[in-house]
This record gives sequence, structure tokens and C-alpha cells, in this order.
Amino acid sequence: MSKLWGGRFTKETNKLVEEFTASIAFDQLLALEDIEGSLAHVQMLGETGILPQEDVVTIKQGLLRIKDKVQQGEVEFLVEDEDIHMNIERLLIEEVGAVGGKLHTGRSRNDQVATDMHLYLRNRTLEFIDLVKAVQEAIVKQAKEHVETILPGYTHLQRAQPVSFAHHLLAYFWMFERDKERLQDSLKRINVLPLGAGALAGTTFPIQRERVAELLGFDHIYPNSMDAVSDRDFIVEFLGIASTLMMHISRLSEELVVWSSQEFQFVELDDSFCTGSSIMPQKKNPDVPELLRAKTGRVYGNLFGLLTVLKGLPLAYNKDMQEDKEGMFDTVATLDGSLRLLAPMIETMTVNTDKMKSAVQQDYSNATDIADYLAKKGVPFRDAHEVIGKIVLYAIQHKKYLLDLSMEEYQEFHAEFQEDIFSVLDPTNVVAARESAGGTGFVQVKEQLGKAIELLK
Repeated sequence: MSKLWGGRFTKETNKLVEEFTASIAFDQLLALEDIEGSLAHVQMLGETGILPQEDVVTIKQGLLRIKDKVQQGEVEFLVEDEDIHMNIERLLIEEVGAVGGKLHTGRSRNDQVATDMHLYLRNRTLEFIDLVKAVQEAIVKQAKEHVETILPGYTHLQRAQPVSFAHHLLAYFWMFERDKERLQDSLKRINVLPLGAGALAGTTFPIQRERVAELLGFDHIYPNSMDAVSDRDFIVEFLGIASTLMMHISRLSEELVVWSSQEFQFVELDDSFCTGSSIMPQKKNPDVPELLRAKTGRVYGNLFGLLTVLKGLPLAYNKDMQEDKEGMFDTVATLDGSLRLLAPMIETMTVNTDKMKSAVQQDYSNATDIADYLAKKGVPFRDAHEVIGKIVLYAIQHKKYLLDLSMEEYQEFHAEFQEDIFSVLDPTNVVAARESAGGTGFVQVKEQLGKAIELLK
């Protein structure tokens, strides 16, 4: 069949041009959304009397048969037809005859492709909200078991203060909660209908855009036809949210890689999420979190790629905008795989509580509590800070930890030290004492956990 737009041309398209400009290799992923939009469009054409009802019925039946074939994998998409829209139209004409050519009445591929992507991202965004929630549920499940499990907390990758492991995990819960909120909020801008904008200026047919929006479940229509066909903000926003989400996944993955190392041994990842070495039989490699870190880069790249495509485009539609899809599809696939792996990996990991406990007993992360101890006895905090610095230096020089020092040694540094200093320095008491709102104290962590569980409901 000749090109659907071929009437203006006297020569066949150069084969290299055909291959270079065709998008069907990737936009076939929009097939179901394209059919969904077409079903709503043709119904509106019938309701407004633009098309006779018998044509509407015929076209609808043809589209539904094509939908079944697509879902069964029985459709061959052709490069010669350029994109998903013209492929579906060709299939429809083959299915129902020349009446299939009436489907395109009152619309353009420009508003059609924009509608397809709005539908596609709406579906994917709703799925991602559920997938993020599954990761949060896995975090909460581990946190419930480890409110009173203590490990070193770090700043600058140096041991800082002991914290509850549940508290550490829940920090990621709240990161993912913000990601989920961003996804939910983005639906306001995704759920706007471009269809009916035509190529850029609207149409002379008496269409009812609001009716199509109602049929497709959109909240609003674009009020400006030129904006409708040229807007890709909603994709940029999705890619930005995905980049932030992947950044959080990468940070958590880094923790898992470090914690599962021989040097830390704080956690052990389940065998089903690790691989071995072809030469070193003892190895158990955390390949999944390592790849999650790396795949963050491609998501960032997709965001910057689209921003670069859009930055110099005049209104309205330009062929450049064909480059909006591959990065979006790649990000969707990357994010989907990442979230589906992350949740069960967290849920099945083994927490080595003894290793964590041992770590906090062999460092100086309880030093701040000595300063607080003296400050509560009236010693200015800055003076107390200097005293503790000298105590830590003394302990390091004598190869001791703070709980190893004697009462006599403490009193050499300040007369306010009493026997209760040893209770203050116990790692469990150090963590339990931090009962300020949002702190790592066990009571606070339990309250925080309750808030997290409530949100998941």
C-alpha cells in the first residue's frame, strides 16, 4: 500500500530515509494505547454525527480484532508504515476495507502520538506507585524485626554514632515515600488530553474533546492546541522523578554492597540475588545492587537527552520529538526491573546482628554522649567537646575503647565523671537515649514505624 500521506509526492521515499525516520521499531510499544485512543475517538465521531453509526461499528469491531491480534503477538509491524499510528491504520483498512480510512477524521498523528504517550505514562506511573509501595513494605518488614538492632551510623564514611538498624532502613522508606508522592502528583499533568488539537491548530470538524477525555478517563483537555501537540513536559517530569527514584535506589544499593562485604558482614544477601566468580570459587558477588547503581546513569542520560532535544524547538510539532520515546521506554524498563528486584532482595536478606553489635563496641561512636554527659552537669559544651577529644586521643594511643577506660582514667580528665558514665556509654543506652522527635531512640523508632505502616494502608 502506498504511503497514507503520499499524494503530495512524486518519488518513493529513499530506503535509508525510510529506515532512519521510522519509529515503529520502538513505538510499537504504544500499540494498545493507540487502539484505546482510536476507540474513544471513533465513538465520539459517531456521537457527533461526523461519521455514520454503521461506519463506527465497523471500525470499532476492526480495532478490537487488531487489539486481540496484538495481544496474541500475531501482528507484523512494517517499517514502510513508519510508526505505530500508520501501522494500525493499515491493519484496520486490511481488516475492514476503505471505511477504515475514516478513522483519522478530525485528528492528526501529532495529537494522536501525544495522546498515546499520556495514556502509556499514566498506566506505567500507576504501576510504579505500586512497585515503590512494595519496596517500602519490604523495608518495613525488616525494620519491624530490628528496632533494637544497633549498628554504627556514619558520616563521611567514618563511624559517627550508633543507631537503630530499623531507623537506618526507615530513612529509605521516607525517601521512597517522597518518590511515591512525586509520582502521584505527576498524574495531574499526565492526565490531560491532547487529542482533538489536530496537527497544531485544531480542526474544522465539530468534535467534542471533552467527551473523548471522559471516555479515556482524562481530567482535563489542553486549552491550547499548539501546546497540546508540542508539550513533553510530562515526560521530562517522569524522567526527573525516575532519576531521583533511581538515585535513592542507588544509595541503598551502595549500602547493601558495603554491608555485605567481608570487611563489614552486616548483612548477607540471599543467594538468588548474587552470582559467583568463574575463577574464584569462594566469591559471592552482590551483582544486583551493583547493577542497580550503574543503571542509574542510563536513567539520568535519558533525562538529559530529552531536555537537549526540546531546548531549541520552536512551536509546534517537529520531527525531533520522535526522540522522546526511546529514552522514556528505556527508563520505564529500567525502573520496572529495578523495583521488582529491590523489594524481594531487601525482604530476603539476612541481618547479622552480632556483627553489628560487635562493631559498635569496638569504636568511639559513643564519644558524643560523654560530651552530653558533662554538659548536663553544667560544663559548657565546647569545653566538654575538648575534654572528650583528649580522652579519645588518649584511648587510641593506649589501644583502648571508651568503655575500657577505668574510673581513675576518666577523672584524670575531669572531676565530674562518676560511675554512671559506663552506663551512659553502653551502645544500647546511647541509642535509646536519643528520644528527640525523629531520633534513633527505640521509642521514637517504634512511633516512626507506626507512621510508616499507617501510610502503607
